[in-house]
Amino acid sequence: MAQSAVPEQRAAQQPVPLRVPVRDILPWAVFAAVLGLVLIYFVGAEQGATSLFSGTWVHEFTHDGRHLLGFPCH
Repeated sequence: MAQSAVPEQRAAQQPVPLRVPVRDILPWAVFAAVLGLVLIYFVGAEQGATSLFSGTWVHEFTHDGRHLLGFPCH
């Protein structure tokens, strides 16, 4: 009978999951959430009465992304 390419000792071992502490992930998760909210604001709400910047340059810059994501703009 043919022998296995993996020794029997290694086949019986289970991989140990890597533990990442929450305190290492939390700053990056907060950063990603804030960045996501800023992006959603600029794509979805930066125009008209809620506009933080004068002019229409932000609207024109995000216009196609606005339609792609389903936000009405005009």
